Amino acid sequence: MPSPRLKLGIPKGSLQNATIDLFSRAGWKITLGSRSYVPAIDDPEIECLLVRAQEMARYVQSGALDAGITGHDWVVETSANVEELAELVYAKQRLARVRWVLAVPEDSSICEPRDLEGKVIATEVVHLTERYLQGFGVNARVEFSWGATEVKVPQLADAIVEVTETGSSLRANRLRIVDTVLESATVFIMNRSAAADAWKREKAENLMLMLKGAIDAASKVGLLLNVRRDDLSAVLAVLPALKNPTISHLSDPDWVAVNTIIEEAVVRQLLPKLKAAKAQGIVEYPLNKVIL
Repeated sequence: MPSPRLKLGIPKGSLQNATIDLFSRAGWKITLGSRSYVPAIDDPEIECLLVRAQEMARYVQSGALDAGITGHDWVVETSANVEELAELVYAKQRLARVRWVLAVPEDSSICEPRDLEGKVIATEVVHLTERYLQGFGVNARVEFSWGATEVKVPQLADAIVEVTETGSSLRANRLRIVDTVLESATVFIMNRSAAADAWKREKAENLMLMLKGAIDAASKVGLLLNVRRDDLSAVLAVLPALKNPTISHLSDPDWVAVNTIIEEAVVRQLLPKLKAAKAQGIVEYPLNKVIL
Protein backbone atom coordinates (compact mmCIF):
# COMPACT_ATOMS: atom_id res chain seq x y z
CA MET A 1 0.00 0.00 0.00
CA PRO A 2 1.31 3.48 -0.84
CA SER A 3 2.08 5.63 2.20
CA PRO A 4 -0.59 8.26 2.97
CA ARG A 5 -0.01 11.85 1.96
CA LEU A 6 -1.49 15.18 2.91
CA LYS A 7 -2.35 17.15 -0.25
CA LEU A 8 -1.54 20.72 0.74
CA GLY A 9 -2.22 23.94 -1.15
CA ILE A 10 0.45 26.66 -0.94
CA PRO A 11 -0.86 30.14 -1.82
CA LYS A 12 0.51 31.51 -5.09
CA GLY A 13 0.89 35.25 -5.40
CA SER A 14 1.47 37.87 -2.71
CA LEU A 15 1.65 35.33 0.13
CA GLN A 16 3.86 32.85 -1.71
CA ASN A 17 7.30 34.00 -0.57
CA ALA A 18 6.16 34.69 2.98
CA THR A 19 4.63 31.21 3.18
CA ILE A 20 7.72 29.44 1.85
CA ASP A 21 9.86 31.41 4.33
CA LEU A 22 7.50 30.46 7.16
CA PHE A 23 7.74 26.78 6.26
CA SER A 24 11.52 27.08 6.22
CA ARG A 25 11.56 28.53 9.73
CA ALA A 26 9.14 25.81 10.83
CA GLY A 27 11.49 23.09 9.53
CA TRP A 28 10.24 22.28 6.01
CA LYS A 29 12.15 23.20 2.86
CA ILE A 30 9.95 23.98 -0.14
CA THR A 31 11.68 24.24 -3.51
CA LEU A 32 9.87 25.82 -6.44
CA GLY A 33 10.91 25.70 -10.08
CA SER A 34 10.49 28.86 -12.14
CA ARG A 35 7.49 27.46 -14.07
CA SER A 36 6.28 24.70 -11.78
CA TYR A 37 3.00 24.64 -9.89
CA VAL A 38 4.08 21.51 -8.01
CA PRO A 39 6.70 22.53 -5.42
CA ALA A 40 9.02 19.94 -3.93
CA ILE A 41 8.99 19.59 -0.14
CA ASP A 42 11.40 17.60 2.00
CA ASP A 43 8.61 15.57 3.61
CA PRO A 44 7.42 12.39 1.85
CA GLU A 45 4.09 12.63 3.69
CA ILE A 46 3.16 16.00 2.15
CA GLU A 47 2.31 16.74 -1.48
CA CYS A 48 2.24 20.44 -2.37
CA LEU A 49 0.44 22.34 -5.09
CA LEU A 50 0.60 26.07 -5.82
CA VAL A 51 -2.91 27.56 -5.95
CA ARG A 52 -4.04 31.17 -5.92
CA ALA A 53 -5.37 32.17 -2.51
CA GLN A 54 -8.61 33.31 -4.15
CA GLU A 55 -9.29 29.74 -5.36
CA MET A 56 -7.85 27.76 -2.46
CA ALA A 57 -11.03 27.29 -0.43
CA ARG A 58 -12.94 26.03 -3.49
CA TYR A 59 -10.37 23.30 -4.18
CA VAL A 60 -10.21 22.31 -0.53
CA GLN A 61 -13.99 22.08 -0.35
CA SER A 62 -14.09 19.84 -3.45
CA GLY A 63 -11.46 17.48 -2.05
CA ALA A 64 -8.90 18.19 -4.75
CA LEU A 65 -6.78 19.33 -1.81
CA ASP A 66 -6.89 17.99 1.74
CA ALA A 67 -5.79 21.29 3.22
CA GLY A 68 -4.56 24.71 2.23
CA ILE A 69 -3.38 28.08 3.41
CA THR A 70 -5.43 31.07 2.35
CA GLY A 71 -7.08 34.17 3.73
CA HIS A 72 -10.20 34.04 5.87
CA ASP A 73 -11.52 36.70 3.49
CA TRP A 74 -11.44 34.25 0.56
CA VAL A 75 -13.26 31.60 2.59
CA VAL A 76 -15.98 34.18 3.23
CA GLU A 77 -15.98 35.46 -0.37
CA THR A 78 -16.44 31.97 -1.85
CA SER A 79 -18.81 30.75 0.91
CA ALA A 80 -16.69 27.58 0.99
CA ASN A 81 -17.76 24.77 3.30
CA VAL A 82 -14.36 24.04 4.81
CA GLU A 83 -13.00 23.71 8.33
CA GLU A 84 -10.77 26.52 9.55
CA LEU A 85 -8.31 24.78 11.86
CA ALA A 86 -6.08 27.67 12.83
CA GLU A 87 -5.33 31.32 12.25
CA LEU A 88 -1.77 31.99 11.11
CA VAL A 89 -1.21 35.69 11.59
CA TYR A 90 1.32 36.58 8.94
CA ALA A 91 1.07 38.61 5.75
CA LYS A 92 3.27 39.63 2.85
CA GLN A 93 4.82 42.62 4.66
CA ARG A 94 4.60 41.88 8.38
CA LEU A 95 3.07 39.72 11.09
CA ALA A 96 -0.36 41.28 11.06
CA ARG A 97 -3.97 40.94 10.07
CA VAL A 98 -5.17 42.72 6.96
CA ARG A 99 -8.30 44.76 6.40
CA TRP A 100 -10.70 45.05 3.50
CA VAL A 101 -11.72 48.69 3.63
CA LEU A 102 -14.22 50.92 1.89
CA ALA A 103 -12.29 53.85 0.45
CA VAL A 104 -13.17 56.95 -1.55
CA PRO A 105 -11.24 59.92 -2.99
CA GLU A 106 -10.16 62.42 -0.35
CA ASP A 107 -12.56 65.07 -1.69
CA SER A 108 -15.54 62.70 -2.06
CA SER A 109 -18.85 63.58 -0.42
CA ILE A 110 -19.24 59.94 0.70
CA CYS A 111 -18.76 59.83 4.46
CA GLU A 112 -20.56 56.65 5.49
CA PRO A 113 -21.77 53.41 3.87
CA ARG A 114 -25.34 54.72 3.41
CA ASP A 115 -23.99 57.45 1.12
CA LEU A 116 -23.25 54.69 -1.43
CA GLU A 117 -26.89 54.36 -2.50
CA GLY A 118 -26.94 54.16 -6.31
CA LYS A 119 -23.14 54.42 -6.57
CA VAL A 120 -20.59 52.19 -8.29
CA ILE A 121 -18.06 50.24 -6.23
CA ALA A 122 -15.03 48.46 -7.70
CA THR A 123 -13.57 45.51 -5.82
CA GLU A 124 -12.10 42.04 -6.10
CA VAL A 125 -14.43 40.73 -3.37
CA VAL A 126 -17.81 41.23 -5.02
CA HIS A 127 -19.88 38.89 -2.84
CA LEU A 128 -18.29 40.10 0.38
CA THR A 129 -19.03 43.71 -0.58
CA GLU A 130 -22.62 42.92 -1.57
CA ARG A 131 -23.26 41.27 1.79
CA TYR A 132 -21.69 44.25 3.54
CA LEU A 133 -23.98 46.68 1.72
CA GLN A 134 -27.02 44.53 2.49
CA GLY A 135 -26.29 45.06 6.17
CA PHE A 136 -26.89 48.78 5.64
CA GLY A 137 -29.83 48.34 3.29
CA VAL A 138 -27.86 50.01 0.49
CA ASN A 139 -28.41 49.34 -3.21
CA ALA A 140 -25.25 49.96 -5.22
CA ARG A 141 -23.59 48.41 -8.25
CA VAL A 142 -20.60 46.30 -7.29
CA GLU A 143 -18.22 45.64 -10.17
CA PHE A 144 -15.39 43.12 -10.21
CA SER A 145 -11.94 44.69 -10.40
CA TRP A 146 -8.78 42.74 -11.14
CA GLY A 147 -5.72 44.60 -9.89
CA ALA A 148 -4.91 48.31 -9.59
CA THR A 149 -8.29 48.97 -8.01
CA GLU A 150 -7.04 52.19 -6.38
CA VAL A 151 -6.75 53.98 -9.74
CA LYS A 152 -10.39 53.34 -10.72
CA VAL A 153 -11.82 56.17 -8.65
CA PRO A 154 -13.27 58.58 -9.44
CA GLN A 155 -13.31 58.02 -13.21
CA LEU A 156 -14.57 54.41 -13.25
CA ALA A 157 -16.12 54.03 -9.80
CA ASP A 158 -17.32 56.13 -6.88
CA ALA A 159 -15.66 53.96 -4.25
CA ILE A 160 -13.56 50.85 -3.87
CA VAL A 161 -13.28 48.00 -1.40
CA GLU A 162 -9.62 47.06 -1.22
CA VAL A 163 -7.31 45.09 1.05
CA THR A 164 -4.65 46.93 3.01
CA GLU A 165 -1.99 46.11 5.58
CA THR A 166 -0.68 49.58 6.37
CA GLY A 167 -2.89 51.93 4.32
CA SER A 168 0.17 53.43 2.60
CA SER A 169 -0.98 52.55 -0.94
CA LEU A 170 -4.37 54.13 -0.33
CA ARG A 171 -2.79 57.31 1.01
CA ALA A 172 -0.40 57.41 -1.94
CA ASN A 173 -3.41 57.37 -4.26
CA ARG A 174 -5.14 60.10 -2.21
CA LEU A 175 -7.88 57.83 -0.94
CA ARG A 176 -9.72 58.09 2.36
CA ILE A 177 -10.92 55.08 4.35
CA VAL A 178 -14.62 55.26 5.19
CA ASP A 179 -15.11 51.94 6.97
CA THR A 180 -13.63 48.49 7.55
CA VAL A 181 -15.59 45.84 5.67
CA LEU A 182 -13.74 42.81 7.06
CA GLU A 183 -10.64 42.09 9.10
CA SER A 184 -8.85 38.99 7.90
CA ALA A 185 -5.84 36.82 8.59
CA THR A 186 -4.23 33.85 6.92
CA VAL A 187 -5.93 30.60 7.94
CA PHE A 188 -5.15 26.90 7.66
CA ILE A 189 -8.22 25.18 6.20
CA MET A 190 -9.10 21.52 5.67
CA ASN A 191 -11.56 19.57 3.63
CA ARG A 192 -14.17 18.28 6.09
CA SER A 193 -13.74 14.64 5.06
CA ALA A 194 -9.96 14.94 5.29
CA ALA A 195 -10.27 16.56 8.71
CA ALA A 196 -12.24 13.51 9.86
CA ASP A 197 -9.41 11.20 8.77
CA ALA A 198 -7.28 10.50 11.87
CA TRP A 199 -3.93 10.36 10.05
CA LYS A 200 -4.49 13.49 7.95
CA ARG A 201 -5.84 15.39 10.93
CA GLU A 202 -2.81 14.55 13.07
CA LYS A 203 -0.41 15.41 10.24
CA ALA A 204 -2.14 18.77 9.72
CA GLU A 205 -2.18 19.58 13.44
CA ASN A 206 1.52 18.75 13.82
CA LEU A 207 2.27 20.96 10.83
CA MET A 208 0.23 23.81 12.29
CA LEU A 209 2.00 23.47 15.63
CA MET A 210 5.36 24.06 13.94
CA LEU A 211 4.05 26.92 11.76
CA LYS A 212 2.51 28.70 14.74
CA GLY A 213 5.72 28.16 16.69
CA ALA A 214 7.70 29.85 13.92
CA ILE A 215 5.23 32.76 13.83
CA ASP A 216 5.37 33.20 17.60
CA ALA A 217 9.18 33.20 17.49
CA ALA A 218 9.42 35.80 14.73
CA SER A 219 8.89 38.76 17.05
CA LYS A 220 10.77 37.37 20.04
CA VAL A 221 14.36 36.77 21.12
CA GLY A 222 16.00 34.87 23.93
CA LEU A 223 18.02 36.55 26.68
CA LEU A 224 20.66 34.85 28.77
CA LEU A 225 22.44 36.67 31.57
CA ASN A 226 24.36 36.15 34.79
CA VAL A 227 23.64 37.94 38.05
CA ARG A 228 24.67 37.73 41.69
CA ARG A 229 22.03 36.16 43.93
CA ASP A 230 21.89 39.36 45.97
CA ASP A 231 20.92 41.31 42.82
CA LEU A 232 18.49 38.73 41.39
CA SER A 233 15.33 40.38 42.68
CA ALA A 234 16.30 43.68 41.06
CA VAL A 235 16.86 41.95 37.71
CA LEU A 236 13.58 40.03 37.91
CA ALA A 237 11.73 43.26 38.65
CA VAL A 238 12.59 44.65 35.22
CA LEU A 239 12.59 41.39 33.27
CA PRO A 240 9.38 40.42 31.40
CA ALA A 241 8.81 36.77 30.56
CA LEU A 242 6.28 34.46 28.92
CA LYS A 243 5.67 32.92 32.36
CA ASN A 244 8.68 32.85 34.67
CA PRO A 245 12.33 33.03 33.63
CA THR A 246 14.51 29.97 34.03
CA ILE A 247 17.06 30.40 36.81
CA SER A 248 20.04 28.01 36.91
CA HIS A 249 22.79 27.49 39.45
CA LEU A 250 26.37 28.31 38.43
CA SER A 251 29.60 26.81 39.72
CA ASP A 252 30.00 29.89 41.89
CA PRO A 253 27.20 29.61 44.50
CA ASP A 254 26.92 33.39 44.68
CA TRP A 255 25.83 33.62 41.02
CA VAL A 256 22.90 32.36 38.93
CA ALA A 257 22.10 32.32 35.21
CA VAL A 258 18.78 33.69 34.00
CA ASN A 259 17.25 32.59 30.69
CA THR A 260 14.05 34.07 29.29
CA ILE A 261 12.13 35.02 26.13
CA ILE A 262 11.06 38.58 25.42
CA GLU A 263 9.62 40.67 22.61
CA GLU A 264 12.42 41.89 20.35
CA ALA A 265 10.87 45.36 20.25
CA VAL A 266 11.62 45.98 23.95
CA VAL A 267 15.27 44.82 23.91
CA ARG A 268 16.74 48.27 23.36
CA GLN A 269 14.87 49.66 26.39
CA LEU A 270 15.45 46.58 28.52
CA LEU A 271 19.21 45.99 28.22
CA PRO A 272 20.27 49.28 29.86
CA LYS A 273 17.87 48.54 32.74
CA LEU A 274 19.31 45.07 33.18
CA LYS A 275 22.82 46.47 33.17
CA ALA A 276 21.78 49.03 35.79
CA ALA A 277 20.34 46.17 37.87
CA LYS A 278 23.87 44.63 37.81
CA ALA A 279 23.24 41.85 35.28
CA GLN A 280 26.41 40.70 33.50
CA GLY A 281 27.30 38.62 30.46
CA ILE A 282 24.01 39.49 28.74
CA VAL A 283 23.51 37.50 25.53
CA GLU A 284 20.67 38.05 23.07
CA TYR A 285 19.99 35.12 20.71
CA PRO A 286 17.48 34.50 17.88
CA LEU A 287 14.68 31.94 18.06
CA ASN A 288 13.36 29.62 15.38
CA LYS A 289 10.21 28.41 17.12
CA VAL A 290 8.34 29.11 20.33
CA ILE A 291 5.80 26.44 21.28
CA LEU A 292 3.37 27.87 23.81
